[in-house]
Amino acid sequence: MTDTLAIILGGGQGSRLFPLTATRSKPAVPIGGKYRLIDIPISGCLHADIHRIFVLTQFNSASLNRHISNTYRLDRFSGGFVEILAAEQTPDNPNWYQGTADAVRQAARHFVQHDAKYDLILAGDHLYRMNYEELVEAHRQQKADITIAAQPVDMETATQMGIFRFDREGTIIAFEEKPKEARLREIGRSIPDGATFANHTDERPFMASMGVYVFSRRVLINMLEREAGHDFGRELIPGAIGKCKVKSYQYRGYWADVGTIESFYQNNVMLGRLDSPFHFWDKDRPIYTHLRHLPGSLIPNVRARDSLISEGCYLAGCDIDTSVVGVRAAVREGTRISRSVLLGADFYEYGDPPEGLPALGIGKDVVLDRVIIDKNARIGDGARLVNEKGVEHADGDGYYIRSGIIVVAKGGVIKPGTVV
Repeated sequence: MTDTLAIILGGGQGSRLFPLTATRSKPAVPIGGKYRLIDIPISGCLHADIHRIFVLTQFNSASLNRHISNTYRLDRFSGGFVEILAAEQTPDNPNWYQGTADAVRQAARHFVQHDAKYDLILAGDHLYRMNYEELVEAHRQQKADITIAAQPVDMETATQMGIFRFDREGTIIAFEEKPKEARLREIGRSIPDGATFANHTDERPFMASMGVYVFSRRVLINMLEREAGHDFGRELIPGAIGKCKVKSYQYRGYWADVGTIESFYQNNVMLGRLDSPFHFWDKDRPIYTHLRHLPGSLIPNVRARDSLISEGCYLAGCDIDTSVVGVRAAVREGTRISRSVLLGADFYEYGDPPEGLPALGIGKDVVLDRVIIDKNARIGDGARLVNEKGVEHADGDGYYIRSGIIVVAKGGVIKPGTVV
């Protein structure tokens, strides 16, 4: 698809994913044991033969830069690239990115140098596997100015997303961002009875935006130049309805926004189940990531159920249930891990740990339940992280609690015997 250029939005500060975003941008957050969130949209682009990809970011971009440069080295003779555009102050604009549309507006001076009929705009913190080639072809076939990927949702989900209303031919005639339940009952279905284009059900009668857009290049540039709004979902898209031909593309697979700690947690722990609605493995459309050349995991005397274990781990005499274990993770004897996410480590530790610190990884006789352990953390022997008091939100010594989930930050230290 030489006529299409992709723009992946790295998002803002990522405060809803803190502390996982304390030292990295949202697209660089690890997921599924060995991947990063940015791998999902980039892999989709490469499968669709979209080889010109810009990633827009402005916070903590060092690890994202490193991951992309180590992973996506495209054939220099193809003209393809994956390039990060960090927010930059200029004499004309001293501001950082103010929203999704503003990020694309500020980056336009870079991507307009590349000829394209269509611009595919994606988010960097979603979990899904979409055929972008079909999406762009639907945009072309419908002769649309803007095409928005959408999927049917129930009322509870609809209050957290942008909801469309349609005419019978499937053209979008209205858009409302995060309407309240009372408003949803007032407008009823977002799809009129008798419409032939819909794929909704009585349980999921509303059609929600996924934050995935295809713009015809001329329409996008005109909109960014003429409209002052900062955000596509809240301002530019609603403003375009009635002025432009705005169509939807109905996506029928699994999709999740993993921009919060709770969503990130839920979408990780499900990956070890055979009935998980999403798997990273797919013979036709695999998710690519950095090749680390790690050995197979060593797991003497381990019991593991409904879990996903990455390569390069050392797990000895432990019990793991409904969890994800990331690369180079170390878990020692007598430890019980349930419903938890271990992001692993960036390096192996040989010999004794630094004075006064537990060994890298998870110590002996530790109990973890509903916990996220970020990379390079040290959990001392006998620690018990189970949120016994059911706290919803707290900051502790070496840990945080968000939505009832205990999170140990990157490089965090939990002292031996700690009970949370």
